[in-house]
Amino acid sequence: MKWIGLSILMLVGSQNILSDNFTVSHNGETIANVNRAYFSNPFIDIPLVNENNYEKFIQLLEKAIYQPPVNATLDDTGNIVPEKVGYKLDHDTFTKQFYTYYFNQGPANIIAPKQMVYPNVDSELLSLIRVKQIGHYTTFFNSGNKERSMNIKLASEAINNQVVFPGETFSFNKVVGKRTKEKGYMRAPVIVKGELSEDIGGGICQISSTLYNAVDNAGITITERYSHSKRVPYVPSGRDATVSWYGPDFRFTNKYNQPVLIRSKVYGGTVRIMVYSSEDINFKPKRIQKATYKLPKEIPLDSEVNRNHL
Repeated sequence: MKWIGLSILMLVGSQNILSDNFTVSHNGETIANVNRAYFSNPFIDIPLVNENNYEKFIQLLEKAIYQPPVNATLDDTGNIVPEKVGYKLDHDTFTKQFYTYYFNQGPANIIAPKQMVYPNVDSELLSLIRVKQIGHYTTFFNSGNKERSMNIKLASEAINNQVVFPGETFSFNKVVGKRTKEKGYMRAPVIVKGELSEDIGGGICQISSTLYNAVDNAGITITERYSHSKRVPYVPSGRDATVSWYGPDFRFTNKYNQPVLIRSKVYGGTVRIMVYSSEDINFKPKRIQKATYKLPKEIPLDSEVNRNHL
């Protein structure tokens, strides 16, 4: 049962108090049970709602009820995985139900009223913006470096299936999030020469750099990009995009007339990122120098040589 921690609000002392409670159910289970006295103001004789306590109550209910929507996506074989509608507390309906209880006598039992929350990307939209490839880029890495490979894989999965709407700005750090052990990111004891050293998540700059070249190939407007202090060998000179959770970000803005879809795949020692949109997009592609097939030189993270190249 998903109980929302309102036991502290229950005023248990007599049968009369218990019979005067406001009970909220969700999916067939009780998620809140609180007495009218909790919402009263003891210093005022007239029946006014204690807005502080009511707001706390609402916030707890919202957390218990909220179910985020899930966008439609493409699976590894290119088939559409349908979207899922989410739910949130219907504030207007709930407020009416609560005030009816509060300003009358006796208990009340209600089923939490919900509103549907629709995803931004549904199957219909996805089917339209998956048809035309407008940009792509491929880079290569040593798949035998397990830690760095895992970080690359996780960052690739984070940006895969992202849809950027017209006028919207994509932030690499916002989409990928903080690189933590809890998410599976690892400390890479061996990284690519010249690459930014992060305690956790070494290697993700290869994803941000590959993404930069793919969206630049599509002619999408780059709004924030920083290069490593030293050249990284997995992309041509000057074609990298360094990122760090507490530092540089990579951002681009979709100024086209259609949404764009990011597809990112890692297989073996290859990163391939593709940008798609609909047939109706008006875009101006750019010619981008290809990455070398030669695997980049790797060096121990803690070595003196590495410290001299960061």
